Amino acid sequence: MGTNGFIDALGRALRMNPGRRVGVGIAIVVLLTLAGSAGYMAIEGMSFIDAFYMTVITITTVGYEEVKPLDTAGRLFTIVIIFTGVGTAYFVFAAITEVVVGGQLREFVGKSAMNRKIQHLEGHVILCGYGRFGRIVADELKADRHTVVVIEINPAIEPELVRDGLYYIIGSALDEDVLESAGIRSASDIVVATASDPDNVFISLSARGKNAALRIHARAETEAGLRHLKLAGADGAISSYQFSAYRIAAAIARPSVVDFLTLVMPGRGDDVSLEEVEALPRSPLIGLTIDAIEAANTRLRIVGLKRGSDPIAIIPDEQTVIEAGDLLVVIGARQSLERLAESATP
Repeated sequence: MGTNGFIDALGRALRMNPGRRVGVGIAIVVLLTLAGSAGYMAIEGMSFIDAFYMTVITITTVGYEEVKPLDTAGRLFTIVIIFTGVGTAYFVFAAITEVVVGGQLREFVGKSAMNRKIQHLEGHVILCGYGRFGRIVADELKADRHTVVVIEINPAIEPELVRDGLYYIIGSALDEDVLESAGIRSASDIVVATASDPDNVFISLSARGKNAALRIHARAETEAGLRHLKLAGADGAISSYQFSAYRIAAAIARPSVVDFLTLVMPGRGDDVSLEEVEALPRSPLIGLTIDAIEAANTRLRIVGLKRGSDPIAIIPDEQTVIEAGDLLVVIGARQSLERLAESATP
């Protein structure tokens, strides 16, 4: 490598972040140590241990005595090692100091621990995109005690993710390795909320290919986007603009209905709410009729029943017997809903 090439390489190394500089520097030191050992063995006829010892004391400038007197070729070779190896060693020490002092070592260890935790998650929700739409989704899921892993391509968002206490991965959800890092195979749901319809379709296809049981919820910007997302296997595709328009029109045409729906929106009402209760295997609810459940729990009504792949039954028959896996949509006083949820636990 010529002088200009070496200067360019050094400049590129100095522009790296400290963590990468440490890795590059250590790699160079290892290569120089091996090259120096080989040089002393070839020039001075030393054994490997003697040659390795000479190389190390030269690079580290500890000043120990030479293994044996060097001839002219050996001395010139030592000068080359001093100019290259000593500078590289100082470069590594400076980068390590910067990493430790700047807190980047702590940050690296913290991210490694978070990535290990993500790999052990099960039944979590992956959220692709942490823009205005994604932030609202994350806040609502956190309020309902769901575990959320955010995939965000913009590194400038990272401080906000840390502040919000979320698991996250900085990268593109278009990359299948990033989806794997987010635990796509063990997740229960994925929310695809980027601002690009083609990206959302591609992510949905990739996610479905990696987890056939995954529930995919996607955002669309256009009518064509909605159609393509459904073709891509999204379980639920929504246009935020379309939904907002429907909501405004309904607020004008049926204001009382909209007020009621706002009141019973899950997690929103102080006294009254609409919640979902699952009859897990061995739940005490199994074998009871809807009428019996309502009689045992005051101030609530079961307004919907979802069983397997059947369409949801609105206002199910009061003599319907609850089976394992049934999902009950219940409206009522918040305390009554909480008691029902506790009684449904095996």
